Amino acid sequence: MAANNFDFGVIGAGIVGLAMANRIRQIHPNASIAVFDKENSVGEHASGRNSGVLHAGFYYSPDSLKAKLTVDGNRLLREFCAENDVPIKNVGKVVVTKNTQEEESLKELYRRGIENGVTIEIVDKQQLKELEPRAKTHEKALWSPNTGSASPQKVIKALEKDFLKLGGEIILGQSFRKRENNNIVLSNSIISANHVINSAGLYADKVAHKFNFGHKYRMLPFKGLYWYAPNQTNKLTRHIYPIPDARNPFLGVHLTVTDEGKVKIGPTAIPALWRENYRMLSNFKVQELLQVATDLPKMAFSPHHDFGALLKQELPKYSRSYLVKQASLLAEGIKV
Repeated sequence: MAANNFDFGVIGAGIVGLAMANRIRQIHPNASIAVFDKENSVGEHASGRNSGVLHAGFYYSPDSLKAKLTVDGNRLLREFCAENDVPIKNVGKVVVTKNTQEEESLKELYRRGIENGVTIEIVDKQQLKELEPRAKTHEKALWSPNTGSASPQKVIKALEKDFLKLGGEIILGQSFRKRENNNIVLSNSIISANHVINSAGLYADKVAHKFNFGHKYRMLPFKGLYWYAPNQTNKLTRHIYPIPDARNPFLGVHLTVTDEGKVKIGPTAIPALWRENYRMLSNFKVQELLQVATDLPKMAFSPHHDFGALLKQELPKYSRSYLVKQASLLAEGIKV
């Protein structure tokens, strides 16, 4: 095995890893930086499979790190996309309600948004119809003009191009095996790095453990599936979301307008049986299946989540007709 020496080594060539590498390169222009990934191209996992929604930051508790990162990230990603000719569709988002009780939750989202510095507004039915004629709501809705859409794949490719242009190196097709003294052992080489950034996505916990960090944390994978609605292409002008269930960390069935004007209905949010459980038995690992079987009951009995309600809400979503029925509560004319 050949040895390669770098000032910085980044494990994982997704959006986080490439963005980190780009920023390090800007701060330390003379440093040698390598990003490496087990796949043969960048962004093959969560980074290339997400919804592409550019959130504004009103969901999260004020003063939380998540709120700060979302608000700042919205601005910074817009700047990056403008500089790199990555189109953003500025569709905005409306959050609609089904009853009076949900309108109280709407006020809480508004309060959080204002405290987080987000441009946000509560609108009535008439104002909502002007924003999105097909949207349904009880009496009030929330309008977020700074929510948008961009292609995750285009963002990743722009990050890759930027990093390579700055003189960085991307090593693909080599998976992380272990840490050995000050070296990182990959499947086909050994990397020596003075600083290591762990952005390994679904395997970030396992990488951290090999560096003797985060032993009390383990990844419990979930997956979300969307249905495309071809008959809705270019017919919706805004993202339409429901009031989220505060007991579980998901935003409910919603309608997403992509950067190309296509409409997605979803997502599901159900535990994956192994970490890269995308389709059927692809990437099946029995050890991961056993780990999920061990960890899932811990979540089920956790006081922080209503797991029973989660299963009740999520399992029916594997029926396309059910998913479409839920989406039809948000907007007129949504049919299978």
